[in-house]
Amino acid sequence: MVITRTPFRVSFFGGGTDYPVWYEKNGGAVLSTTIDKYCWVSARHLPPFFEHKSRIAYSKIELVKQREEIEHPVVRETLGLLGVEGGVEIHNFNDLPARSGMGSSSSFTVGLLHALHVLKGKNPEKEKLAQNAIHVEQNLLKENVGCQDQVAAAFGGFNKITFGGKEHMRVEPIALEEEKLNAFQDRLMLFFTGLSRNSSEIAAHQVKNIPKKTRELRRMREMVDESIAMLRGNDFDGFGRLLHEAWNIKRDLSSEITNSFIDGIYKAGREAGALGGKLLGAGGGGFILFYVPLERKENVKTKLRDFLHIPFRFENKGSEVIYKQT
Repeated sequence: MVITRTPFRVSFFGGGTDYPVWYEKNGGAVLSTTIDKYCWVSARHLPPFFEHKSRIAYSKIELVKQREEIEHPVVRETLGLLGVEGGVEIHNFNDLPARSGMGSSSSFTVGLLHALHVLKGKNPEKEKLAQNAIHVEQNLLKENVGCQDQVAAAFGGFNKITFGGKEHMRVEPIALEEEKLNAFQDRLMLFFTGLSRNSSEIAAHQVKNIPKKTRELRRMREMVDESIAMLRGNDFDGFGRLLHEAWNIKRDLSSEITNSFIDGIYKAGREAGALGGKLLGAGGGGFILFYVPLERKENVKTKLRDFLHIPFRFENKGSEVIYKQT
């Protein structure tokens, strides 16, 4: 049996520039971090004593005799990609709900790939995990997804991730002194809106609009480097205000990104003292992140008391094997 633990991510700037239709011509970059909330995947060879050949357990349980019968698309295509022969048993558990803007789908894809590689006796590099996950989601499943979630889940850490050019992808850790990094984290607040959505469907609208949103996407790409300079210069409040600018741009990329309910939450957070924030992921629901000066955090928490507040910290390990007996 192999058990992997793969983190979820929080994306700050550059979302939308990680789609191939954009970065292959214009280049793209994102600033994101993984956090201490995880997707857990276990995989083992299933003993040949059952009528079914494989057992797949997630929000439902599938008992199948052939890989092609598996309903879960990621499991079905990943088993085929890696040529896994024989019966398998796969379980999935998450610390956060799916379809919530935290990159959960890609975390599962990366974690499953990692577990199956190790089950086959291989130790894949992080870049290979990310590339495999992108291939599964974009090419095999034809989903409307970018590339940042898979890279973040595989590598882990607080990074600038650049897309396009000869290297295709480059991961640059953001090195900050521990005291500075902790001070920055202390000013971030995460709330669950209670809404879930299909990110691929929402992203399809955004991708369709890319040719008409060149100015906006270039500005979002610029914000990545601006925000990093602010952090290194201790201008945390400037980072928060830049988040607000980025949110105003993002919400105009597609009519599917926000709605009156989400706008109401964001407005309430700002009125209570948040300098900026954003809805995480493609939009439509899930988690909303705020940057809040320390002296206003209780005000924001009180104002948004009807929504679940999720404390978190950054992590830097990425997908890892936490148990192996093969």
